[in-house]
Amino acid sequence: MKVSVIGTGYVGLVSGTCFAEIGHDVTCIDISAEKIEKLRAGISPIYEPGLNELLERNIKARRLHFSMGYESVKDAQAIFLAVGTPSADDGRADLKYLYQAATSVAEAMSENAVIVIKSTVPVGTSTELRKHIQSKTTKKFSLVNNPEFLKEGSAVEDFMRPDRVIIGFQEAMAGEIMDELYAPLLKQGNPLYKMSNLSAEMSKYAANCFLATKISFINEMARLCDLTGADIEEVRKGISSDRRIGGHFLYPGPGYGGSCFPKDVKALIHTAKEHGMNLQIVDATEKVNEEQKLYLLDKMNKHFKNELQGRSFCFWGVAFKANTDDVRETAAIRLALSLIEAGATVNYYDPVAAPNYKEMMESSYPHVKGSLHCVTDKYEALKNCDGLVTMTEWREFQNPDFVEIKKLLRTPVIFDGRNLFETKKVLQKGFDYYAVGKHI
Repeated sequence: MKVSVIGTGYVGLVSGTCFAEIGHDVTCIDISAEKIEKLRAGISPIYEPGLNELLERNIKARRLHFSMGYESVKDAQAIFLAVGTPSADDGRADLKYLYQAATSVAEAMSENAVIVIKSTVPVGTSTELRKHIQSKTTKKFSLVNNPEFLKEGSAVEDFMRPDRVIIGFQEAMAGEIMDELYAPLLKQGNPLYKMSNLSAEMSKYAANCFLATKISFINEMARLCDLTGADIEEVRKGISSDRRIGGHFLYPGPGYGGSCFPKDVKALIHTAKEHGMNLQIVDATEKVNEEQKLYLLDKMNKHFKNELQGRSFCFWGVAFKANTDDVRETAAIRLALSLIEAGATVNYYDPVAAPNYKEMMESSYPHVKGSLHCVTDKYEALKNCDGLVTMTEWREFQNPDFVEIKKLLRTPVIFDGRNLFETKKVLQKGFDYYAVGKHI
């Protein structure tokens, strides 16, 4: 099947490349000349395990193409809109890129095209976008919602072996096209759920907000463990063994971040307010998460008796999670800014995300340039620092040389935001140790 994908961001690039991998003829379209040039050379603009190999293989097989123009849309049976829908200042999803892409598609598509909304959009967007496209063309078309459920760091695996595929549609022909498109991925019995466009839109937000709620819940329980003396690792095992709860997304840490959860939580809250409803649980999820991003700062202030002026700290990891270079809404932003505001400096090391973090911090917060230092070796970053702060659960951080760490640090203290280390082992090495909800 001929497929066009508008947008080569995280969702569009992974989806387009994986569709090519299962045999479809795919053209990915983007307005960035620099990005298209890199992609044509087989260079991914994002870090995602396994993606570069798929890019190279499918470009070589001539199943995957990249363009700045919409010429491929004319022959495409399925046209995916996978552009960004970032949060506006009031929390609503900004749909300007979606409407721009839809306008260009309307002008280029052929009769009976199937337009697929892959971007995460508020409930009701399909209704309004259908009207918008109808105002731009007299050609018949179908509009489908096909939300993505990819986890950064395992997106290729998630796409190729989906827990489920959701499609929302009206026209029977559109359902048949989507069946054909996804058929190679569903041979092992993975379910494809068909529903209305509105239900598909709501399913995406409901899923992400529920997962975000699990994260905020376990983080709040971790705080209570700190106060009561219980151990969150033991508590987590005790509750996650209940099949009704499960163990996914029940790991305490510095708070969720990335491209999905923060904006989707905000967007669902905004949608509810538009309908005169206050989502109390989702509101609390967001509030707890914002507080969690500075939870380690409370521990640091307590340890140093609120005297952070002139101190230096080392961050191990700045990505919002391991196996990605995504630094959007990462807790390392809030914590670094707060430390710098208190008069401290920050060294940071991340095996993948450091360049993105440096660019984002220095462009968005230019005042940090003299206080925030990128270091290319995790041990070098520790030199003369007053504490190690683990922010991302990269595997290379999980079994470090504690003797070397203690030798390099000016003050032997570890603030373990990811609960990476065994408490007894760290204490035996002569460190002061602060984790999230772990009993010492």
